[in-house]
Amino acid sequence: MFKEDAEIRFEFLRPNQLLKRKEKCPLIFVPIGPLEYHGPHLPLGVDAINATICANEVCKRIGKGVVLPTIYFGTERERPPWLLKNLGFKSTEWIVGMDFPTVLWKSHYYQEHTLGYVVSSKIEVLIDHDYKVVIIVNGHGAQNQKDTLDRLSKHYSNTTDSKVISELAFPDESIEIMGEHAGINETSLMLYYQREYNLGNLVDLSELPDKNTPIYYPDFSIVDSAGFSKNPDTDMMVKEDPRKATEKIGKEIFEKIVQKFLKITKNALKK
Repeated sequence: MFKEDAEIRFEFLRPNQLLKRKEKCPLIFVPIGPLEYHGPHLPLGVDAINATICANEVCKRIGKGVVLPTIYFGTERERPPWLLKNLGFKSTEWIVGMDFPTVLWKSHYYQEHTLGYVVSSKIEVLIDHDYKVVIIVNGHGAQNQKDTLDRLSKHYSNTTDSKVISELAFPDESIEIMGEHAGINETSLMLYYQREYNLGNLVDLSELPDKNTPIYYPDFSIVDSAGFSKNPDTDMMVKEDPRKATEKIGKEIFEKIVQKFLKITKNALKK
């Protein structure tokens, strides 16, 4: 842990503090996530909140580096016909990401090229400031977001003296554990965060029907991992129910994410 100054947030540090921290270790974490609809019971910043808290915790535990202010940015694509059918829609409908017809607020999605431009500009500024290890903590699991960040990471890692790594802020077994959207796992994370980090009331389960009422995918943009797979449940009903979320589940998931990034960061610093 830091001995002289526990502050790790880039924007709260003075120039000399940043210089000393960078001289000790030229490491910086970059949390990123969109403002995306996560049902009526969760905040729009779920992905970014998760990425930010995980980045801060990893930085504190490793005792080196700083954390850049969160980039509230994300991309999504139109749902393909097979997935539309899985989710309970007609294969010809135009639905982007999680913005189902029932949403109360449209997600702040940007096109891939815009995301690429924003993130590449950020990375170039960090490299220009001589950061040698840049860890992008990506809270958004959309494939086109992951592909864009992976491409940029590979480009700068192979064309500069810096190592840029992008990873999802999900556990390694992300398909089984975090393949849902706004279900039990993301809700559990927010329950844990709101208490552990004193973030107020992030979760309001009263916005959902009572526990005896089934939740179907199109109802609230809540989808479990089966809904995103090639073998969905035929009833299109949420089984990974957010109404069963607990702080305990959230803490377990959080610890897995932190351990994953600790390993990634330590390996990057060795190289």
